[in-house]
Amino acid sequence: MGVGRFAPSPTGQLHLGNLRTAILAWLFARSTGRQCLLRIEDLDRVRSGAEEEQLSELASIGLEFDAPVVRQSDRLSSYLEAIESLREKGLVFECFCTRKDISGAASAPHAAPGAYPGTCRNLTAEERAARAQQRPAALRLRSAVDQFTIQDELFGSYTGVVDDFVLLRNDGSPAYNLAVVVDDGAYGIDQVVRGDDLLSSAPRQAYLAQLLGLPIPTYAHVPLALNVQGQRLAKRDGAVTLEDLSEKGLNGAQIRAYLLESLGLPGTSLQAALDAFKPSDLPREPWVVEPEFIVDQLMPPASHNR
Repeated sequence: MGVGRFAPSPTGQLHLGNLRTAILAWLFARSTGRQCLLRIEDLDRVRSGAEEEQLSELASIGLEFDAPVVRQSDRLSSYLEAIESLREKGLVFECFCTRKDISGAASAPHAAPGAYPGTCRNLTAEERAARAQQRPAALRLRSAVDQFTIQDELFGSYTGVVDDFVLLRNDGSPAYNLAVVVDDGAYGIDQVVRGDDLLSSAPRQAYLAQLLGLPIPTYAHVPLALNVQGQRLAKRDGAVTLEDLSEKGLNGAQIRAYLLESLGLPGTSLQAALDAFKPSDLPREPWVVEPEFIVDQLMPPASHNR
């Protein structure tokens, strides 16, 4: 039996797009006989109380997970062990670049868009020592390829840039691309379902998994939720969280039905949606959320006249 996962960052309440992706991760896992795990990715900015809110929101729409919650903040030693194993193979180097340094070098005509330009890749010991006097070093992967191909359930074959990406930031915290690969490998996660804004990260992560001797998961990058201006959905867009909608009289079951129906699935229950679920039938376009119409669509007409 394989394993899928949903992995939010505890920076605030989950909006409708996040909840829709959580449902999709659950459906993909269950429809393929996999367990579905919940991982809290709390290595970066964390808002106090957000994890508890998110757990409550997921429970309110009926999602249940198959093991205790995993928190990345509890797994720092695993990330450092992975970096050390790469260092022993000569696959890590120190980088002293600022974001401004990288941005300026990456704008050169010969640089691949979005790729690290290799500024610190071949510094001498003397050069590294001199730069270390100015700022602490980040650790980057010494990549042997400049692109890698993954297979995605919705996008098919996708080839993306692989550069010397960061493994450990200069403040000593593990980088996202490292942590997710180590965690997925440790918990047997062989199916990754997430927003398609992360598609370009998948080749880097798959390549790193290969270097660490871990299986490369199957991927499904699902369409994002956007506001009416075509931007990523955010709390500033109005009533787009479960809490906002609850204040207007809607409950978790109604919101779940709304989300399922936006995917072309029966809204009566998660089991009914699972019975009808076919990845090939999923919408491929971004989901545009218009908060001002949600209550009108979901509330019984009599409720508006009270």
